[in-house]
Amino acid sequence: MPTDLTVVLADEPGELARLGEVTVAAGVCLRGMAAFTGEGRGFVHALVDDGDVEKATKALKQAKMKLADTREVIVADVGPGGLTDVMLALSEANVNVDLAYTALGGSKVVIATDDVFNARDALTEIAGSARADVRVRSAPHR
Repeated sequence: MPTDLTVVLADEPGELARLGEVTVAAGVCLRGMAAFTGEGRGFVHALVDDGDVEKATKALKQAKMKLADTREVIVADVGPGGLTDVMLALSEANVNVDLAYTALGGSKVVIATDDVFNARDALTEIAGSARADVRVRSAPHR
């Protein structure tokens, strides 16, 4: 299962590069990333494979980088128009999305929600229909 790590960095040049260096040195591949700044800090959502969470956590701690949150996420492959289909399916299932960002050139959407089971069910349903160009690759099971 994929995992989103929320890392808090200083808002200064080189911090994203340092995050990349720290994770690569630990043998962790960043599968996706969303980065924002505010109040003098950088907030990075880094997508890693579930099996790499422990290595990433240890490496970040050693590098004195703050890990604010770790959570399992759903990753769906999306084709043209698929992102809208994903968001519509989640809306119809009454799922509130806490976090969403695209990864790997926009061909995947990363979704975090407190209602992961209903989200997975809604996305699995549209993935199996002709309604959307969406494929759910990783999602927690009940």
